[in-house]
Amino acid sequence: MFASVIGMVGTIFLQSTEAITKPEPQKTICIDAGHQKKQNLQTEPVAPGSKVKKAKVSAGTRGVATKKYEYELNLEVALQLQKALEKKNYKVIMTRMKHDVNLSNIDRATICNNAKSALSIRIHADGSTNKNTQGLSLLYPSGTSTKSINKVSESIAKTLLTESILTTKAKKGYGDGLLPRSDLTGFNWSKTPVVLIEMGFMSNSTEDKRLSTKSYQQSIVNGLVNGIVKSVQ
Repeated sequence: MFASVIGMVGTIFLQSTEAITKPEPQKTICIDAGHQKKQNLQTEPVAPGSKVKKAKVSAGTRGVATKKYEYELNLEVALQLQKALEKKNYKVIMTRMKHDVNLSNIDRATICNNAKSALSIRIHADGSTNKNTQGLSLLYPSGTSTKSINKVSESIAKTLLTESILTTKAKKGYGDGLLPRSDLTGFNWSKTPVVLIEMGFMSNSTEDKRLSTKSYQQSIVNGLVNGIVKSVQ
């Protein structure tokens, strides 16, 4: 009986010690898997106070070879990124965990803003009328409503691009792989540093097939995690 009590006390002490020594989560990363099962063509302002309006959320593209919808691919990669970042002890907020949602681009930015994320990363894939176009690219905000986060977002985008190219060996899209954008609702409503990765072109048969392989998806995730570790301290 006495030995049992000692054992119980030892167990409680061990559990308490583990609870005390467990490291605090690192900064918060908000992941937005782009698009959703059903588009919403109602409009919303492209930026705070803007008279210009765009669709709340468009349909996205679709794989020419795999026939996979972009919203499906985006969430596949986003969920893997979530797990990888949590293993690095980041706190991760997801704007969506399923396809059947109705979230506008303002809604998505607001979720990340409310989480006070150190970085919001938007996961997308590209499409083009030119079937030969390939490449991975990183987009960052450059509008007047995002002046306070433009420079830091650009810096993070550069690091994520470098690390993603290293792990995927992908071509750089749009020339040098970096694109400033002032016309994206999800950027313009963001109050946190934000970037958008275009993982590749689903309109290119070779790249479309590659994007759906687990190994290539993991290489994208590895690059993003490496970049986040280096740039989000």
